[in-house]
Amino acid sequence: MKIRDVMTPDIEVVTPDDKLRTAARLMADLDFEALPVGEDNKLVGMITGRDIAVRIVADGGDPEATTVHQAMSTDPLYCFENESAEDVARKMGDWWVRRLPVVKQDKRLIGMVSLADLTILQVVSRRGEIGKPLHRSRAARSTRQTRGPRRTATAA
Repeated sequence: MKIRDVMTPDIEVVTPDDKLRTAARLMADLDFEALPVGEDNKLVGMITGRDIAVRIVADGGDPEATTVHQAMSTDPLYCFENESAEDVARKMGDWWVRRLPVVKQDKRLIGMVSLADLTILQVVSRRGEIGKPLHRSRAARSTRQTRGPRRTATAA
């Protein structure tokens, strides 16, 4: 199955000239952690909540005065509409991303695909037919170190 068959075609996009507050408000309203940045219907970047927090706000920047262009990643990861869903799922796992913009060969943005889209597809294909039980695979354990105990602030 091709990724264009499972992607979400109607997506929200911000422009490089939008203010960060606009992008942050849209992310909050949609409950997304990232948004594609488009210009002339082409993908030119991605903006994340982390970009806003770490690159701008942590340094004292004003989200009302700062543009998306000043905080966005200009080399976004993406997939092409004609790639197989399996290949895109593998890429997303390798890249540790939850959403990918979907573009045509000319980088014209046409949609987004999420891990949820691919998970639903995988569940349906693994079931084979309605009523047949799923066999769960055992997840591999991560070799990443976990964080130490969580520190909390206490009021004086």
